[in-house]
Amino acid sequence: MKVHEYQAKELFTQYGIPVPAGKAAFTVEEAVEAAQDLNLPVVVKAQIHAGGRGKGGGVKLAYQKKEIEQYTRQILGMNLVTHQTGPEGKKVGRLLIEQGINIDRELYFSIVPDRASASVVIMASTEGGMDIEEVAAKTPEKIIKCFVNPLLGIQKYHLRELAFGLKIPNKAMKSFGSMVEGLYTLFMKKDCSLVEINPLVITAEEEIVAADAKLDVDSNALFRQKDIIAYRDTSEEDPLELKASEYDLNYINLDGNIGNIVNGAGLAMATMDIIQAAGAKPANFLDVGGGATSEQVEKALSLILEDENVKGVLINIFGGILRCDVFAKGIVQAAKQAGITVPVVVRMEGTNVEEGRRILDESGLSLQTAEDLADAAQKIAAIVA
Repeated sequence: MKVHEYQAKELFTQYGIPVPAGKAAFTVEEAVEAAQDLNLPVVVKAQIHAGGRGKGGGVKLAYQKKEIEQYTRQILGMNLVTHQTGPEGKKVGRLLIEQGINIDRELYFSIVPDRASASVVIMASTEGGMDIEEVAAKTPEKIIKCFVNPLLGIQKYHLRELAFGLKIPNKAMKSFGSMVEGLYTLFMKKDCSLVEINPLVITAEEEIVAADAKLDVDSNALFRQKDIIAYRDTSEEDPLELKASEYDLNYINLDGNIGNIVNGAGLAMATMDIIQAAGAKPANFLDVGGGATSEQVEKALSLILEDENVKGVLINIFGGILRCDVFAKGIVQAAKQAGITVPVVVRMEGTNVEEGRRILDESGLSLQTAEDLADAAQKIAAIVA
């Protein structure tokens, strides 16, 4: 689950990470009022769940009081398009009004989990303020990586390696170390999948300040992160993904033309590869899980059929915990509820597969059955031909 910058900075403050003074605003009047407690210049920042806001016109620096209201009116309610929003953009519904800071240097800093090494990786670079992907591609030697064993936690030598690599001035060494320890503690205690600051600023006064803040929390851990749930902004979420979460479905909306329903994340990834190999593009990732009910299967198919880009559906089920007959009943229920207006290819194997096929055969639905994955791929290719 993603949170807004101002929400991430609220968490930063709780863990002793220095941030500029600022306040969230939802109206022009609130923005102007928030700026009264700050000294010029003031930064007006759009709050959306996407990076690249500055390049898209969503971040403005106001040197005069009249500019604060001017920029607020420009940004609040605008459709902000960045490289992360896609061409459709996102409507700005809230702002962060923040104290301007005297920037000397901009750094990059982030913490992410690394499955390959079973560790937590702290990544930092002297090239702050830029897209880290661009830095990694053109000058990878400028990225510092510290691998932290989560059982041991962050050590002093990690702090020294980061500080020396980033050329932190002597005056800021202590505050930098405290900031890193605070960020690591936040990352672990809040079950984060990402904590990122870009830029992390060294001011002209040689102070460390998090000028930006990005924080993602593992959605599977939200049951123990009640305070984070309160930060959820459903207006920033894909409507279909939001609806899927209500049904406890693992769904991610994509920009393809073939919808798919699968039980098991690994099988779902393989199914998406099959669709791609057939010359089509997957319209979604959808794992109904091993213990799905007929009702969940029904909701899954109905959800996919709501996507106007879907030209066909591939259903790939291996019956184990989710028996094939239970799944087939769900498909029949969904078809009767929503109606199937696109071709559907069904491949089923496993527990009670014969009973599942019988239910589908006797349903009167116009479904194409596939004997195996190769056959399924051929039938999908025919749909998009």
